[in-house]
Amino acid sequence: MSGKSVPSGGSEYARRRPPAPTSPSSASSLSLLRERLRDTFWFTPVSGLLAAFVIWWGLSELDTRIVTLLREEGAYQELEDLLAFAGDARTIVTTVSAAMMTFIGVVFSISLVAVQMASGQLTPRVVRIFVRSRISKLTLTVFLATFAFSLLVLTSYEGGTDPDPRRVTSVPLLQSLLTLGLVGLSLLLFVAYVSSTLRLMQVGPVLDHITRESLDALKRQPQAPDPAPEPGPETARAAHRGRAGVLRSVRVSRLVRAARRHGVMLRLVPRAGDFLVPGTPVLTAHGGPLPPPGTLRRTVLVGVERSLYQDPAFGLRQLSDIALRALSSSVNDPTTAVQCLDRIVQFLSVAVHLPLGPLHHRDRRGAVRLVQEVPGWTELVDLAFEEIRGCAASSPQVTRRFLAGLDDLLLLASEERGKPLLRHRALLVEAVERTVPEAAGRAFALRPDRQGIA
Repeated sequence: MSGKSVPSGGSEYARRRPPAPTSPSSASSLSLLRERLRDTFWFTPVSGLLAAFVIWWGLSELDTRIVTLLREEGAYQELEDLLAFAGDARTIVTTVSAAMMTFIGVVFSISLVAVQMASGQLTPRVVRIFVRSRISKLTLTVFLATFAFSLLVLTSYEGGTDPDPRRVTSVPLLQSLLTLGLVGLSLLLFVAYVSSTLRLMQVGPVLDHITRESLDALKRQPQAPDPAPEPGPETARAAHRGRAGVLRSVRVSRLVRAARRHGVMLRLVPRAGDFLVPGTPVLTAHGGPLPPPGTLRRTVLVGVERSLYQDPAFGLRQLSDIALRALSSSVNDPTTAVQCLDRIVQFLSVAVHLPLGPLHHRDRRGAVRLVQEVPGWTELVDLAFEEIRGCAASSPQVTRRFLAGLDDLLLLASEERGKPLLRHRALLVEAVERTVPEAAGRAFALRPDRQGIA
């Protein structure tokens, strides 16, 4: 099986409450491409530069036709007015072309420093928020397009300080107007960009962004309408043969189609977020031979870091990392840890109602063709609370919020799903009793409070 890097993405699953009789497994090519492009920072600016050249070429042709039409009609006074306006606009265009590149360098240098500070205070994973930010890409695109367009407009001005209206062939009227419009748009985007960058340095907006992406990934997972049959005996296996890396996403629709055509059931061995090395088992076939290697190509994406698109547990990993850093002795910021617990409880309050477990992707006839392993409820709870609990015993603000969050989740959970929550509650109580020697201190630390210490 090929392990080369391919466009990231996954299935766009219908959101069903209650679920439909069969779970769709066809992936939208557009959504896969969009997800891959969101993880890059070069595509939008390059597209903006190309668009700037195309627009300049089109407006240059229109300006030439306007001048030709005025000359044919003998409207030389109007031509003189256009030349006067173009002469005034030329000064602005020249200033813009000279200053814009310096402005771009200064703005984004400061922004990179801000991102570095945020990654040091929270977690290095917040850099992906900046990379995927639409306002960051749009701002850089407009800045670069303004710079490139102003240079192109300067080439449209004819030589001489006082061109003759009877001989002039082109006046960059529309080009100059668009340049002025791009300058105004750049100023507005600069304000929005600064505001967005400042929010990246705030704990609340970062946690909110991570939580929203995690919940979106959780809702994209298909919900099995009924118990699916267990895969039969393994009949074949495919190993990873590409470069080592993290399994980011899976092209579910291609795997389902390949399994349907060859009459087998496939099982994805690793989970999204697992690190693969050459030789690692990736797919197993049940009920027949594996589909030909050509049909299995470009069905998984292996990259250098995890993605939230098909890996909602990665959101919990980030929230836990931020809380652990806040609870470290070098930072000692329990309030940030409490904010992380707020978002963890929010995520788990949604997950507690979902039928978590292996995903069974079906073909159009309802037959299960692909089994994909995902974290179950107990694994999500352990990921959310295990490490934080180990560092929280000495901080009453965190233990009080921890207990309040567990109590809130216990009200929502069934008896079976309440077991891991009760286990973490008991372990937290034991840790506090071992850490806090005074009875009054233990009583205070073990009193549930949704604000920690209000």
